[in-house]
Amino acid sequence: MKFCDEALGSPIIAYAHNYSHGDVEAPHIHQCAQFLHALNGVIRVDTQAGAWVVTANKGLWIPAGVSHSLRITGDVWVRTLFVDPMARADLPNTCVLSTASPLLTCLIVEAVALPDVRMAGTREERIFELILDELRRLNPIDFYLPHPSSEALITLCRNLSERLSHPWTTSDAAKSLGQSERTVSRRFQQELGLTFTEWLRQKRLLHALELLASGCSVLDTALAIGYDSPSAFSAMFKSRTGLSPSEYCPPILPVARE
Repeated sequence: MKFCDEALGSPIIAYAHNYSHGDVEAPHIHQCAQFLHALNGVIRVDTQAGAWVVTANKGLWIPAGVSHSLRITGDVWVRTLFVDPMARADLPNTCVLSTASPLLTCLIVEAVALPDVRMAGTREERIFELILDELRRLNPIDFYLPHPSSEALITLCRNLSERLSHPWTTSDAAKSLGQSERTVSRRFQQELGLTFTEWLRQKRLLHALELLASGCSVLDTALAIGYDSPSAFSAMFKSRTGLSPSEYCPPILPVARE
């Protein structure tokens, strides 16, 4: 894990790393910001605040000092950026998941081969300056699941997550907590910023992204997250991602391994 103890020697450094299916990285903190960019496969990133799923050609901006862990689904080629938080005054100060533009992806891939120290006025310096300009234009997308903080909701959400195929209702959650449905709804809104139904739908979507990337069929994925039919699952999936499940499984880009 880079730059956990050492400081950056430049305002921005590009770095390539390839993960195998099932790899994990324990919680760690970088002394700089990071833009974690996947060329293929799926990375689940967990922080104290919540979980993000980074799919092909997406990137997650992680501010300096934010503890995070990684779980890899599929073979993942990461082309990541480590950025001095002061490199630009208006870089994000919270985690932001965004689609990486084709320009930004090409710039990052090119930057990996460039020296960490650049001379002023050179092509290399201009490439990194343009990358910083592109990072200021990140548009958030909703592949995020907030984590609960109270012990009661932590336990409930863990139970829900372990049985996503069950047709959970707010009534089920209320019975589990020994509270009214209205109280459960209020607690979800206050603690997670989502209704119970919204949180469960988002949990199912993010798990579906991981299952599909690991090679599960559309039918098996639909059943695993509680849908009775592939068509209903496909409709939900396309409404949230813009792609059908069969279109989603990311292509392997022709980028040479390290």
